Amino acid sequence: MSATFHEDVSSNVLRQMKEGGFDFTRVHPIEFYAVFPDRDRAHVAARSFRGESINAQILPREDGAWNLQVSKVMYATFDGIGDFEQDLEDLVEPLGGVLDGWGVTQELGDRGF
Repeated sequence: MSATFHEDVSSNVLRQMKEGGFDFTRVHPIEFYAVFPDRDRAHVAARSFRGESINAQILPREDGAWNLQVSKVMYATFDGIGDFEQDLEDLVEPLGGVLDGWGVTQELGDRGF
């Protein structure tokens, strides 16, 4: 997938987050996703992501492929997300994986809901 496509998608998501009142002043666990054709390759990639601010898990998909979910605690910035996505892509592509986006859960806080 092209870098321009990733940049456009990330720009759109970050803009929507801003419009929704997302708190960019603090760190959040941001989830990055990749898909692998088999468990072994997903497992090899997951072993590269262990640490205090980063975690990885692999989960089977209904179609027989495997999801890699990498969670990194970081600021939600265009450059930070883009840099991590590029590093992830550099790792997963040689293993036969493909990136499958990123996301972050926004906590609603005390809004009276």
